Amino acid sequence: MATKKAKPAAVENKATERMDIRTIARAANVSIATVSRTINHIPTVNPEIAKRVWAVIDQLDYFPNTQARALVSGRSKIFGLIVSEITNPFFPELIQGFEDIAVEHGYEILVSSTNYDPKRMSHCIRRMLERKVEGVAIMTFGIEEPLLDQLAKRNVPLVFIDIGPKRPGISVLKVDYHHGIRQGVQHLAALGHRNIAFISGPAILHSAQSRLTAFSTSLKECSIAPNPAWIIEGDHTMEGGIAAMERLLAANAKKMPTAVMCSNDMTAIGVLHRLYRAGLRVPDDLSVVGFDDIHIAEVTIPPLTTVQMSRFDLARAAVTALRAHVENADDRAPKRDYNIQTDLIVRESTGSPRAAATRLREPRGKSGRPDINPVALT
Repeated sequence: MATKKAKPAAVENKATERMDIRTIARAANVSIATVSRTINHIPTVNPEIAKRVWAVIDQLDYFPNTQARALVSGRSKIFGLIVSEITNPFFPELIQGFEDIAVEHGYEILVSSTNYDPKRMSHCIRRMLERKVEGVAIMTFGIEEPLLDQLAKRNVPLVFIDIGPKRPGISVLKVDYHHGIRQGVQHLAALGHRNIAFISGPAILHSAQSRLTAFSTSLKECSIAPNPAWIIEGDHTMEGGIAAMERLLAANAKKMPTAVMCSNDMTAIGVLHRLYRAGLRVPDDLSVVGFDDIHIAEVTIPPLTTVQMSRFDLARAAVTALRAHVENADDRAPKRDYNIQTDLIVRESTGSPRAAATRLREPRGKSGRPDINPVALT
């Protein structure tokens, strides 16, 4: 018969006692200072004593007061993370990776989303300052100069994607958009595509501009002439992808592209939906390529060929950069730039063009689907 594990002497009858660091010290028979050093993971604490303190903390179900700890130690052990939006699956995946890595190194995280609104950005900054975060990863487009000054004058380390001001305490995650998009264009060219469209993100976004530039450059490298009528601006949402594909279909009735590259996966998913509603098949009628490789890209119908930009790599680089600034205060020149690789992931949404252009010009039947001539498929 199993015996009940005995509790330390002072642990009994603590249910009604106010729980604080003094309670832990009495129960573990150590000083308050020893409990404080143990909770703050100070390495000078004797391992056996630390083990005893943690055992009491577990048995009493005690949660340290992080605000009090911050007042005593001068450190909040909190990193801030500002993202553009929560509805795009890319960002929850990024947040998960950021939190996992931060917690692994003893940090908590505070997350805010801007939804591309400058007023919300200002609110996000205020929240970060009120909680005395030790560093902020800004995974969104732009930040107004006065808001940046609020953080900079308090010596709060910052991490940006793609571009950031050249100031002390700032690091930049530089995404190699060209590598993955070049692979995507070469993949389509190898399949026989020469008529390739591109649905971009909002023109105001630096990342969207970079992806469009990478696409145009990659076409030239493959000796493919770009068609301005096949460059459509989207907004990085599924609804934007539907609308952009609608415009592409309406404006190019006489000559359609045989493949479409998209600035992100949500746009590509919208494209897949619009093509389905038009009675067109992917990749038989049109090949589609996305960008990001969000988790859902694996289970779209068909599974989406896309350029992978690892959220884990972004998260790891962001936490690494913030820790370098916070934990190496004596290092006057911590690493500024962190390179993020992109790579093409080939799935089933791309294939050879075959008779795609012919089929797209076929008249539609009563069902709204094309009246397909079997001869056109040969």
